[in-house]
Formats: sequence, C-alpha cells, structure tokens
Amino acid sequence: MNTAIKLLYIEDDPEIGSWVSKDLESRGYEIIWLKNGEKALEQAASCQLVILDVMLPGLDGFTVGQRLKREHPGTPILMLSARSSIDDKLQGLQFADDYLTKPFHPEELVARVDVLLRRFGAHDSQPISLKHLLVYPQENRVTLKDSGEEILLTGKQFQIFYYLIRHLGQIMTKEQIYEAVWDEPYLEGDKTLMVHIRYLREKIEKDPAVPEVIETIRGVGYRIKA
Repeated sequence: MNTAIKLLYIEDDPEIGSWVSKDLESRGYEIIWLKNGEKALEQAASCQLVILDVMLPGLDGFTVGQRLKREHPGTPILMLSARSSIDDKLQGLQFADDYLTKPFHPEELVARVDVLLRRFGAHDSQPISLKHLLVYPQENRVTLKDSGEEILLTGKQFQIFYYLIRHLGQIMTKEQIYEAVWDEPYLEGDKTLMVHIRYLREKIEKDPAVPEVIETIRGVGYRIKA
C-alpha cells in the first residue's frame, strides 16, 4: 500500500475516533482526525479520501459532505452512521460514494476505503478514460486523448461532468444533478442546468449537436453511458 495516502477522518466520538485512527495508521495510512466539520474543506485539499460521520456537533455530516463534494468533486467520501434507515442512506448517497452503518468491523472499513481509492485512482493516479477524453478527478482536469490538450472547464461544469461520471450508466434526473452541484432545491422550469450542460457539451463533445458523451434522456435528465 502507498504509505503517502492521506485520509481525512471526521468523527466527534473520542473513543470511536481514537481506535479507528489508530487502526488505519497501523495499516500505513496517514490520518487527519477532526472532531467537527469546521476545517474540513481546508484539510480535504491534501487528502485522497474522506471518512465522515453523520452525527457531528455544529454542522451535520450531510451538510459537511455536500460542501466537500462541491469543492473537491474528485475526492471520494465514505459516510459513517448509526442511522440505518433507507432515507438516511439515500440522503447520504446523493453526494457520498459509499455508506457504512455503525457498528462496523475495521476490516470492512478498510476494504471499503481500498475500493474507493482504487475506483477514484488514488492508488495509481490513473485518469478515467471516457470516449476521446481523459478525466483526472484529483486535479479537476480533462484532456483530449489524442493530443493531450487540456479542455478548460469552469468549476460548475467539472462538477456536473464528474457527478455524471460517478454515476456512470445511470440516468440522473435534473433535480438530482442540480441539487448535488448547487446544494439548493431545484425549481421546476429552471434552465440553469440545461445552459451549463449546453456549454459543457460545446467543450467536451466532438459534435455538440450530436453528443456522444452526455446523453439527454428526454423529460427525465442525463446520463453518461458505461
């Protein structure tokens, strides 16, 4: 395992936080342990993955997680919670990449961390290959395969694109995409997302009039085919 991999761990319970941190450190990970979400955005910039508890003092884990994913879309988030209801899981998985219910075995936590690191390329920093594009999640960067030329996307364009990549093959509704990226309720008839998708396609599609990367599902939303 790469000993340089740094994990941000946000947990207010001192007993749980201590044993999880020690266990992960014993496996070669570098751990930054925060007891609330106040400095999460700042610390996440240098980390390859975030382990985030739902029940936190001040800002709850859902709010912290949504902000983290907006600012660092290429960093995977693993949610931890004693709340096992399907509603809580669905709320968490709107932005998180995995959800683990307490109590859990340390081996399961490590296994899930390892899967997310591989999926997001933190172990080998390999880009995601998609049609004629290469996507570098950790760097918020997209290039053309043939020339290596970088495609300059705005922050919102990259967040929309990467949200769809994270849900590869799934049809994502306009509401899901908008609320994940803007972190505010979607209003029926709002054209903001549609405009951003149009400009995004002008940059990443070979022919924006006949898109091959981002597919429109009429009356529902969008998807990137696996």
